[in-house]
Amino acid sequence: MSPLELLHDYTIRNVAIGAALLGLISGVLGSFAVLRKQSLLGDTMSHAALPGVCIGFIIAGAREMGIILLGALTTGALAALVMLLLTRNSRLKTDAGLGITLSTSFALGVVLLTHIQNMNNAAQGGLDAFLFGQAAATLRSDLWIMGGITLVALVLVSALWKEFKLVSFDPEFAASLGMPVMWLEVILTVMIALAVVVGLQMVGVVLMAAMIIAPAVAARQWSRRLEGMVMLAAVIGVSGGVFGAVLSALSRGLATGPLIILSVSSVVMVSLLLAPGRGFVWEGVRLWRGRRRLRYQQVLTTLYRLAMHHADPVFRSEQGMLDTYHGHRTRTALRQLQKRGLVEWRSAPPDEPGGAKHWVLTTTGHEEAKRILDSLGREEF
Repeated sequence: MSPLELLHDYTIRNVAIGAALLGLISGVLGSFAVLRKQSLLGDTMSHAALPGVCIGFIIAGAREMGIILLGALTTGALAALVMLLLTRNSRLKTDAGLGITLSTSFALGVVLLTHIQNMNNAAQGGLDAFLFGQAAATLRSDLWIMGGITLVALVLVSALWKEFKLVSFDPEFAASLGMPVMWLEVILTVMIALAVVVGLQMVGVVLMAAMIIAPAVAARQWSRRLEGMVMLAAVIGVSGGVFGAVLSALSRGLATGPLIILSVSSVVMVSLLLAPGRGFVWEGVRLWRGRRRLRYQQVLTTLYRLAMHHADPVFRSEQGMLDTYHGHRTRTALRQLQKRGLVEWRSAPPDEPGGAKHWVLTTTGHEEAKRILDSLGREEF
């Protein structure tokens, strides 16, 4: 199928727009969840949305998307608020509260889903698609609902930007300024529940947690400011969502929801590996350079101490002796020190058999070695 045909396909257009909306709201709100160290909050609320989906279906008697999503929002938000109450009014840690709420809510959802399936209601067909998503079933009316929810979330973030920023980084200071920290946390939690609701149709209950976390984690590797992180997370979410949707359309038979998650997750892997200053590759290079620099410094200070011990600034140190002292070959380190003008070759003393050359500190080498030892606070000979 050509790109032009993709643009004219009704189902693919709906899926792509829905995926873009999901990526946008997930990237923006997921940034606050990651910074508040509540990455599992999206997982909890997505699983807690399943009972709401079932309750909404029971009330409507059919797959009325508006009522179903309202039920999902209600139970997801309630589960998150229960978690907040448990952690604030008991000795439970956040992870324990999230685990209890997640497992209990999901168990209730599975029981209700089984009950609905035993009702022999013809309208319940496809209801279990909310577990893993069914993007192809997205209708234009569903997009209006998703778009409205996304717009509400973005307006709230814009209106309360300073407050959300302060609560995310320093809630204690925010409380000292008289801000309603508890209510701000409740609003943030409900907004994350909104993001979960938007993603139920696209990626489902099980995979929605990754959509909340992944764009923010990737953006965090590239940005040092909240503004940049939120915008980049939104771009990553939208790009990954649309790419996964298009890839699913081009590859018939592959589920859209998992492809969207894989697309965003691939950006996370690249970011974790290659992000400047934070990626694993750069960290490995930095560690390698640090070890090499330390090896050079050890050889240089060894030459300096030997010279001080023998009261001879131009004391000649033989290569084999240095190798034995450090337990490894030091020729590479000495060559690098020689290039920097810190050491130089000298002929062996006339009375030494073999006439092998030796290493000697230069004046610059003496000064550099003394500076290194002084910075380490070590006493000289």
